[in-house]
Amino acid sequence: MSTNGIDIEEVREVFDLYDFWDGRDGLIDAEKVGDLLRCCGYYPTESFVKKVGGTQKAGEKQFSFEEFIPIVKAIEKEKDTGTIQDFMEAFKSFDREGMGFISLGEMRHMLTVMGDKLKDEEIDEILQETDVQEDLDGNIKFEDFIKKVLDGPPETNPKY
Repeated sequence: MSTNGIDIEEVREVFDLYDFWDGRDGLIDAEKVGDLLRCCGYYPTESFVKKVGGTQKAGEKQFSFEEFIPIVKAIEKEKDTGTIQDFMEAFKSFDREGMGFISLGEMRHMLTVMGDKLKDEEIDEILQETDVQEDLDGNIKFEDFIKKVLDGPPETNPKY
């Protein structure tokens, strides 16, 4: 069943999976809203997640499936979620040789001062979760990094 481009059955399936991990009470923790949206194929910004009631800490708030659907509808209307091509273009501006690599130092700088600014600890966690490996020159292949970030954390990504 689809409503305005939203595959309700797919959203329900992902919601139920999170609910299963979260105690099978028909509710998901608001801390998981961003991850759940990513598993449904969306790319919410941290500011969007916060705007729709997502929290930083577990246990502060919960959503039922009926409460989550308006969040999905809101992200469908959101223009600021970015596509893989958008992210690739942003990283290309730091790719001096046009080979698809960025230095880890430049990437850290970019992620701490631009857009949704991240803390060093958050970047460390992302690097660990995506298992990004530097080459001998201290560079990473940014397309692989972007894809892994957009796929979400391994434990919440059904592909893994």
